[in-house]
Parts: sequence; structure tokens; C-alpha cells
Amino acid sequence: MATEIPTAPVLPADRERIEIGPRVRALRDEMGLSLREVAERCGVSATTLSQVERGETSPTLQVAARIAAGLDLRLSQLLRLDEGGSVTVVRTGDRRRGGDPERGHRFEVLTPPLPGQRSELTRHELDAGARTGTADDPPMHAPGSREIALVERGRVVLHCDGVAHELDAGDCVTFDADLPHHFDNPGPDPASLLAVVSAGLRAG
Repeated sequence: MATEIPTAPVLPADRERIEIGPRVRALRDEMGLSLREVAERCGVSATTLSQVERGETSPTLQVAARIAAGLDLRLSQLLRLDEGGSVTVVRTGDRRRGGDPERGHRFEVLTPPLPGQRSELTRHELDAGARTGTADDPPMHAPGSREIALVERGRVVLHCDGVAHELDAGDCVTFDADLPHHFDNPGPDPASLLAVVSAGLRAG
């Protein structure tokens, strides 16, 4: 019996030359990279990359693959072949969960792990006396990250860069998420909050 050799997905002939300019520009802006920086990362001249972004030229698949690598993506991600459409729904039962329930902290990631996504929405529940910042929590965020948190119920205290900020239900706080920080619930009631972390919004 002949052995089948796996092959890479084949693109339609009309996609040998492709239009990716607006997506490349958007991804580059989200990463906070200059045109020259991306050109150096992917080994494509800044002039060519600029023409691609403005739609003045369509790259071959080979050049597109190099641009994708410079943006830390696979070619299929740059071309959106890995995505099922423009709308992605995360059902309640499909949320990624973590935290340390024994210590009174639980969190859920409400957003999907899409390629190139630069923000994430999480929901945290804190029992009285509990705090975020346990071993299973998401890691400290990348330089330039910003976090927005909305207290849904209860009362929490944000400790950011050594300063405490008391927050009641309905209060919303914005802070630099690359600084040391955690939330705690001084009690006596349970508390919950929604948090959005966006990467690269602030100069490092």
C-alpha cells in the first residue's frame, strides 16, 4: 500500500497574488512597530512593504509568508485562513477558566484566542479576603499594556505600584498593567469584576 504524504493546504489560483495591505498596516500599528522595523524583521525592503500597505502592489505568497513571519504570524493567520469568519462567539461553557478556587479566586477568559488579537476580557470572582495574583493567574502583562477594570459587585482594592485604590460596585479604573498590581477583596461579601487588558497602548 502506498504511503500518503501530507501536503500543505493549496490556495486557489486567484490567490497567488493577494491583497493584505490594510491588515498588515493594522497589525503593525497594534504591535507598535515602525515600517522600517517590520521590514527588517521580515527581510522585505521598507519600500516594498510600504507599497503593499498602500495597495500599490500585491505580494506573492513567498513575500507574504516573509511579512507574516515578521509579524509573528503564520501565513494562514495573515490570510485569515485559520478564522471561521468575522464573528466569533465564545459560549458560556467554552470559556477558559483558571485561578485558585481554594484561595477564593476564580477567573474566566471571555474572549477567544484569535491570531493577532491584542486585547483580552476576563471576569474575576473574589471571595471575602481573597486576592488575585496567585500562581495560576495570567502572567504580568507586556510593556505598554493598559488595563480597564469594572467592579460588578462588592468592594475591591486595587494595589498598583505600591498604592491602594478602593473601588465599589460600578466603579471603573484604568491603569498601566505592566506595573506590579493585584486586586483584593477586604470583605465581608463576595466581589466580582470585569477586566480588559490591551497590549501596546502606552510607550514603554
